[in-house]
Amino acid sequence: MTTKMKPKHKPIYRVLFRNQDNVYELYARKVTQGSLYAFVEVEDILFGERTQMLVDPSEERLKAEFAGVKRTYIPLQAVIRVDEVDKEGVSKILGGAGDKGNVTPFPMPVPPPGRKS
Repeated sequence: MTTKMKPKHKPIYRVLFRNQDNVYELYARKVTQGSLYAFVEVEDILFGERTQMLVDPSEERLKAEFAGVKRTYIPLQAVIRVDEVDKEGVSKILGGAGDKGNVTPFPMPVPPPGRKS
């Protein structure tokens, strides 16, 4: 009896963490607790291929920042979340505390003058 076994694929992880008023989104092959207490160890960071016509400046900045880095240690309190995903996305730096993004607060009604709310 022969059974077809699915080939083992290497998992891909999306790591979101805070770094100096910014949120970083990285994709990596290996994420562990690591040997340093209270740090998450991220290895084999993935970046998109340069076959695309469009270049994302945020991803290029991350490539430059992590160039030559074999492994990085992120403080546990800086980690927002770690997800195992089906495919690699675009690594990027999301806006920081001063960046409002594209979320607009719902306007609150103003009470008429002389009325206490």
